[in-house]
Amino acid sequence: MVGTLLLSAMSSPAAAKKPARKNPAPIAASDDAEAQLVEIYKLIGQSRTGQALGKAEALVARHPNFQLAQLAYGDLLAMSAGPVGTLGDVPAGFGKTSAETVTALREEARLRMRAALHRPQPGTVPSQFLQMAPRARHAIAVDTSKARLYLFANTGSGLKLVADYYASIGKQGVGKIAEGDQRTPLGVYHITSNLNVKSLTSFYGSGGLVINYPNPYDVHRGKTGGGIWLHGTPASQFARAPRTTDGCVVLANPDLQQILNVVEIRSTPVVIASSLHWVTPDSLSHRKRDLADAVERWRRTKAEGDLSQLLAFYAKDFTAGRKSVADWRRLVAKEVAKARGRDIQLKDLSYVQWMEGADTMVVSFGEVVKGERRGSVKRQYWMRQGEAWKILSETM
Repeated sequence: MVGTLLLSAMSSPAAAKKPARKNPAPIAASDDAEAQLVEIYKLIGQSRTGQALGKAEALVARHPNFQLAQLAYGDLLAMSAGPVGTLGDVPAGFGKTSAETVTALREEARLRMRAALHRPQPGTVPSQFLQMAPRARHAIAVDTSKARLYLFANTGSGLKLVADYYASIGKQGVGKIAEGDQRTPLGVYHITSNLNVKSLTSFYGSGGLVINYPNPYDVHRGKTGGGIWLHGTPASQFARAPRTTDGCVVLANPDLQQILNVVEIRSTPVVIASSLHWVTPDSLSHRKRDLADAVERWRRTKAEGDLSQLLAFYAKDFTAGRKSVADWRRLVAKEVAKARGRDIQLKDLSYVQWMEGADTMVVSFGEVVKGERRGSVKRQYWMRQGEAWKILSETM
């Protein structure tokens, strides 16, 4: 019998007694290959190898490129001839490359099983999401320690988890600092473009979603590099090992396709964290109020038209994206003059927090002067400096 920790966990008394939680409904019909693999492991853990073998055979017939399913199927076939010591029991001297491949598959199995066993509590969200604007219909969070991507729908009652997927990250782990370090960045990002699959090589599978790494906070900390995407896998692969990318987040093509079907360019936030802290939305109210008060003071000061007081909200090392600070100041002065003291409304406010290195917030909104039919869409990066919140960057 396969004597791994992941199998014993599935068949342990504690796991058996734990009440099953209802998983969120999928956003679209999916093949559920992972769910079927988990069921196979459960059956093995319950010594129901005959049933497990039948399911494994069907799974690999439908997904012959799903290496982990092939590994489970091979183990089950081997069990009929004799005992198997561990998942993917590689004979001594079988070859270093083969042993390394099986080691990576074992880790993939462990992470997939961990996700199945430890579901987020219903009604909780990652602590980064303080408030989502109504126009942002979806949000994404990646827990790199679990090799898991979570997709949320933004409903009238808040964020709801609708699907989650196994995901691969950088060969060297997380915390990207420089070009070519093969690490996945950590932070709050937004999807900037959905690349046409016809323009990509087969390496990217179903497509690619580009995120804005390095974001202004990354630039402030001296981080370099670029080209970080969420993308799929070549047709010859179902999934990749947990750490096999050059820094991108990679999903199986069926999973990526579900995301491609729903995300919106610019308005979909992507939080990538070393681990996610799941909390009830009510527990975030104090943090949200603290920042909202600062944003409201900024709005009121701008509406009053005092440019010198308005500029006091901005950090000394403020940046304006692709604009020079001088050009940005001239633009703000023009906005203040055009408003002529009229009230300014902030619509579709979104607050996403990040607390690694420094206490920062990403604030997105539409800014409309009273009496005007149109306004501008802005994104600000606020950082707590001492006791005050300061704006580190502002883009339009």
